[in-house]
Amino acid sequence: MLAAELIDPMLPALKPSDSVGQALDWMQEHRIGQLVLTDQSEYRGVVTEELLIDVADEEQPLSDVMRLFEQIYVFDNQHLYEILSLVIQNRMDVVAVLNEGREFIGTVSANELIRQFAQELGVQEAGAILILSLNERDYSMAEISRLIESNNTKIVSSYFSSAAYGQPDRSRLTLKLNRRDITLVISTLERFGYQIEAAFANTPVESIDQERLDSLLRYLNT
Repeated sequence: MLAAELIDPMLPALKPSDSVGQALDWMQEHRIGQLVLTDQSEYRGVVTEELLIDVADEEQPLSDVMRLFEQIYVFDNQHLYEILSLVIQNRMDVVAVLNEGREFIGTVSANELIRQFAQELGVQEAGAILILSLNERDYSMAEISRLIESNNTKIVSSYFSSAAYGQPDRSRLTLKLNRRDITLVISTLERFGYQIEAAFANTPVESIDQERLDSLLRYLNT
């Protein structure tokens, strides 16, 4: 999914002539702590509630207040993952979307990015979550997929987390599967030497003890 498809048409863009009070009212109305500031289609940065509430005069125009992220924006053809990385890195609530001519065309909210990312991962779909701990040199998605599919199970989504420097055996592969009962899947993977770090499913998994299930819950809560 690209930035142009993620634009929220309900989020207003502020103008330099708008007052501090008006900006705060819109932020409250839309339940968001940041809004984009533009000047005739030119992106000028982001104003934040945190900074605006310290302004003594609510009639003061936004042209006179501090702006953030003036050089941080995305283009309409950038992918969801790129945008999400940028937003998380800079702790942004909103990000401006520009076209090829660097004209402002809309705003993407962090909440919408997270919602779409969850859909991409298949979070809402019923099924088990399986976490493998492996050495990077042993990582082969084709091989892992073949073993899982041999048990009439499909991978809905996957996420590979590289190991820290100097710890090649600490890589982690998180899989979302399309079935709740993955006992046979786990048995197959373990038979071929894969280490199951944790598993979570509505149907009990016999080969994973309670300690491993508890460790997954702790992992998801961190």
